[in-house]
Order: sequence, then structure tokens, then C-alpha cells
Amino acid sequence: MFIQTEQTPNPATLKFLPGRTVLESGTANFSDAAAAERSPLATKLFGLDGVDGVFLGYDFVTVTKSNDHDWYALKPSILGAIMEAFTTGQPIMTPDTTAGSNTPASTAAEGDSDLVVQIKELIDTRVRPAVAQDGGDIVFHRFDEGVVYLEMHGSCSGCPSSTATLKSGIENMLRHYIPEVQEVRAI
Repeated sequence: MFIQTEQTPNPATLKFLPGRTVLESGTANFSDAAAAERSPLATKLFGLDGVDGVFLGYDFVTVTKSNDHDWYALKPSILGAIMEAFTTGQPIMTPDTTAGSNTPASTAAEGDSDLVVQIKELIDTRVRPAVAQDGGDIVFHRFDEGVVYLEMHGSCSGCPSSTATLKSGIENMLRHYIPEVQEVRAI
């Protein structure tokens, strides 16, 4: 098994590509070891000294390290844990949980206004695929008085360029298509 790694815009995160499906649907974001109990892989990664966050996507695992650790020393252990999870066939998520339950659905829900449906569709079709390439995810949280609130996961969370992405990229795009949008904020 060969696992590729990619740098992300966030220097504290690396994207690991095992060449296999990690999660069939949705994403899972783990910010601490207690939350990781739903995933044997995330639990194993949090057992490594220096791992501060784990994010699981369709075909990738993004790991966030603590500032006082070096990728040079940490990367081999992470690669070993991911390889072991896939070669032994252990489940990525425990059978009684679903990956999508950790990430709020961005897709239209009953009771959403037409405006919210449009915002969610733009986020799902234009924003989420782009940020997934960088090992992260951005999920719609709410729209209130002209402000779109988005939740950032994986490499997007804590990324130095996330403010520029929100303001210059996402906000401008949403304002272009939906004039009622005045601002975008991270929660």
C-alpha cells in the first residue's frame, strides 16, 4: 500500500491519501481524543504524541499537529497508523455511527427558505469540492440578517489563509450570485 501526502495551505496540517475510500459519505472532524472514540483510526492517530486534530474525508485523512512537533518526526508514525488501519481491515468508523453525523448537512432541508437553499447549493457545488482538495471542509451553519455563518473543518480550521478564502473567495462569490448576502463569517 502506498500512501501519498500533500501539503495544505495550513502548515500545521498534512493531507494523507491512502488511495482508497476513507468515508463513503460525509466527513468526520475530530478535535480531541474523546471525540475520536467513534473512529478506531482517529483514536489511533490521537495516541501519537503531537497529533492535535484528525479530519476524515471521502478519500483522504487530514492530520493537524501541535506547534511543538515536527512533521519530519511525526509523519512516519501517522503513515504507519493509516497503513495498519487499511491493511488489517479495521473499520474507519465504528459500525453504530455514521460519518455524516459529525458534519451538519449543507444540502437543502425542509423548511429552508429559497435563499438558504441557493446558498447551500453554491457552497456544496463550488466551495466544498475546492476546499476538499486542500484537506478541509466548509459547512453552512446559518444565514441571519445578510450574514452567512460557515463552520470550518480539517485543514481549513486554523489555517492562516482561511480569512482570505472566506472574504476574497467565498464571500465575493456568494455576493455575486445572491445580492442578499452581505458578509461571510466563520464560527
